[in-house]
Amino acid sequence: MKIIYCLVIFVILLSSCQTDSKKKLVVYSPHGKEMLTEFEKQFEAAHADIDVQWLDMGSQEVFDRIKTEKDNALADVWWGSPATIFMRAEKLGLLEKYKPTWSDKINTDSKSANDFWYGTFLTPQVIAFNDKSLTNEKAPHGWNDLVSPQWKDKIVIRNPMASGTMRVIYSAMIANSIKQTGSDAAGFEWLKKLDENTSTYAADPTQMYIKLAGNDAVTLWNMPDIVLQKTLYNYPFGYNFPDSGTVVLTDAIAIIKGAKNSESAKQFYEFVTSPESLILQAEKFYRIPARTDIPKDKLPQWIPDANYKAMTLDWELISEKESEWMKKWDSEIKGKSE
Repeated sequence: MKIIYCLVIFVILLSSCQTDSKKKLVVYSPHGKEMLTEFEKQFEAAHADIDVQWLDMGSQEVFDRIKTEKDNALADVWWGSPATIFMRAEKLGLLEKYKPTWSDKINTDSKSANDFWYGTFLTPQVIAFNDKSLTNEKAPHGWNDLVSPQWKDKIVIRNPMASGTMRVIYSAMIANSIKQTGSDAAGFEWLKKLDENTSTYAADPTQMYIKLAGNDAVTLWNMPDIVLQKTLYNYPFGYNFPDSGTVVLTDAIAIIKGAKNSESAKQFYEFVTSPESLILQAEKFYRIPARTDIPKDKLPQWIPDANYKAMTLDWELISEKESEWMKKWDSEIKGKSE
């Protein structure tokens, strides 16, 4: 009995030593536990000496955390968030310069001119709906449909203050207003009307999914996550691309300034943005690669079949003004409707 006990202790100690001897790699990401778990396993299988640890949180929360940790970086890689947030992070000196091996295989508007961040996916935003109660024909088809009285108290929105996706959608409405009229007034008026129709601001995506599957009918969110939730968890979700044009985000990746494991970070960066990984991400997680060299015949058919028109937007303006616009929305519009 004593021999068995000693053997168990030895195995535990050996396992502990092996774990402690591994290099730690910390990843901050909003990509969700499904995709993060998948690529944690794949990367560790290819790099047995590295232990990947990830934190899944909203895009804005990632940015805020990295900014707070500027003088003592606790993470190595920032994988995922709208490029507009990476633009702000670059200006604040939060990112490490890194030029990936495929730097010439991506459009110039999908990467930092100074190699601080690079696009990974093109992510169209959609009008999602509960397909138990609505069909594509009966659900909203355009941005202005969402602010009609028909949808009063039938819209659930992920809390925009913590969500990079929602912040960019809201900011895009204001930027488009400036482009069309020279003023932000129409954009804020649209947001006011949307707030009047919104029943709930969900604290996180999971709460939003649950509410959309229950009593709420409509939301705004990115197409990959909506399709993923329907496919993996049988959520009753459908979606329409806004017929007047949709917001198409460039999702990006970067190494964090002061990363304590920079070499491992570069390996992870290259691994998750390789053609093989991007093809798997398209097939399993419904992501559209930003790289232009992925063979079309290697990608799933839904990508060329995705029939949407991208809004032409001033992304530099959105990056510069987003925080100001969102503070105004939060203090002057949210919950102020009678």
